[in-house]
Parts: sequence; C-alpha cells; structure tokens
Amino acid sequence: MLGAAALGGTDAARAAEFRSVADNAAVLYDAPSTKAKKLYVVSHGYPFEIVVIVEGWSKVRDANGELTWIENKHLANKRNVLVKVPLAQIREGAGDDAPVVFQAQQNVLLELLEVASGGWLRVRHREGQSGFVKITQVWGA
Repeated sequence: MLGAAALGGTDAARAAEFRSVADNAAVLYDAPSTKAKKLYVVSHGYPFEIVVIVEGWSKVRDANGELTWIENKHLANKRNVLVKVPLAQIREGAGDDAPVVFQAQQNVLLELLEVASGGWLRVRHREGQSGFVKITQVWGA
C-alpha cells in the first residue's frame, strides 16, 4: 500500500509539458516519419501534451487521450488550453466568488497567460477578453 502511494505522489509531482500547434494546419502521424500513415490534420493553436521527443518528432497526447506523432517544427512554445466542459465560466479573479467576465463553450481555445494559485489559470480569448478559469474546466495545462 505504501509503495502505491509513493508512486502516485511521484506521478503527481511530475509536471506535464504542453505545447500548441504553431501552423495553420499540421498533420498527425501514427509513427515518427512523414512516410508513416497520416491520421489527422489539426489546426492552429490546438494543445498537446508532449509524451516523448525523438529526433525532430514529438509523440503527443490530445484532449481525448489519443497518442499520435507530430513534427516538432509544427509546435510552438505558446500555450493554449481547450475548454472541456459544456460552458466554462471565465471570471474577473481567481475565485468562485469573482464576477463572470465571459463564458466559453466546449472546444474553444483560450491562450494560457499564467498559472495562478488555487487551481486557476489566467486565460485570454482570441477576441481579447481575459480572466480566470478553473483548471478543471480546460485541458492543456
């Protein structure tokens, strides 16, 4: 029992690395080669969790948990998050009692500006509105 708890603590302490698609469109493959099977095309800003990096390629996990490969040249350091709940509440401050500034529907991309304390993220919509969203309402952070 102690061993399982120790392992769980180690996993929780390991911070995931996320990056977003830099180009207007990028192809996802089933292996790290342009000769591999093309699976999907993803659009600008889509966030991925980096699982492993190998010679110009990254094995990535998407919001649905699917693993694919993408060329590193298509990834930016700029971070976005994807709304995963039907309607996310973006608030003026990092707290449930802060006024709602705007709402974002499921699958909307928001630019990640900073990780705030207490499980909140400061985000910005592409139209310029910004505020704080609960980390549990988005994927990619």
